This record gives sequence, C-alpha cells and structure tokens, in this order.
Amino acid sequence: MSATTTLHSVSVRPALPADEEALGELDRSTWSTLHAVMPRPRPPYDPFFDERHRPGDFLVAEAVTEAATEAGAPDGSGEIRIAGYIRLVPPTPLACNAHVRQIQGLAVAAWARGAGVGRTLLRAACAQARRQGANRITLRVLGHNTPARALYASEGFAVEGVLSGEFFLHGRYVDDVLMGRSLAP
Repeated sequence: MSATTTLHSVSVRPALPADEEALGELDRSTWSTLHAVMPRPRPPYDPFFDERHRPGDFLVAEAVTEAATEAGAPDGSGEIRIAGYIRLVPPTPLACNAHVRQIQGLAVAAWARGAGVGRTLLRAACAQARRQGANRITLRVLGHNTPARALYASEGFAVEGVLSGEFFLHGRYVDDVLMGRSLAP
C-alpha cells in the first residue's frame, strides 16, 4: 500500500546550526531548472551554512505530518519535519540600502507543495523584515518560473524590472525578473 503525507500544521522559526544537514538535503532535493542558475549539486557537497549563508539568514518551515494509508486512514506516525526554508538578507552592505531586505532563496519539499508552505514562508519573511526595520522587500525570479511569480504577485510583489536574456540556461536565454513590494502596513 502506498502512503501519502498530510500536513496538520505549519510553523516558522529561525534556522539553527543543527538544521544544516536537513536544509542541505532539502536544497539538493528541490534543485530544478525552473529556478536554479547554478549547476546541479554533486558530491562532495559544500556546507549549507558558510560565512555568506548564516543560520540567522534563514527561516525554516516545520510541518506536523501524519502519514496515511492509501485508503486515507491515519497510521499514527505523525512527526515534525522541515518542509521548507526562505533566506532573507540585506541586499547590500550599504547604509543607504539598510531599509530593504531581499529574499535570496525559497525552497519547499516536494511532499509539502500545494499546502501553503511557500506562502507561509513568504509572509513570515515579510514580518521578519518589518521587525528588522525594513520598509521594502525585493527578490529575483527567473522569467519562466510561472508558479513562483504567481505566488509573489498574489502576495503583493510587483515586477519592477526585467533583465532580458540575463542567463543562458539549457540552450536558451532566460530573463531575470526583479520584483518588490512595500512593507508599509
């Protein structure tokens, strides 16, 4: 009998150094030509956290899951699993840009997609940016990543620029779309 996973609740917390292995595995398992400009990771893998990617830059979504049989009956094996992450950082070290935060990575585990995890992480990042004193948030997304662009637009992000043909990926040129929104209430 095959199993499905049901999410009962999703919470967001700051990443911890102990999350490194799980986040690295999540990052590798979600690699896709839809959003990646870097080649597919190959062993030996670089650490997930380093001097430019600190635990404090990441918010982690945890989901309480319950495996179920094909018939839909709970099997009693509920557990807390990392369902996704979002990276939120200042876009530059410049004081004149300190009012802005930038999303530089968002990943949701395949088993958690379609359950609102990405939206929950996006909203948590906006709230975190406000707490950090930002009044603007930005991101970059590949032009052909229609699902991500739709999510961002539904959360108030607008296209603020397009770098046409910025990347040459898998035999074709791909736009880099710059999106942003105000964090004013």
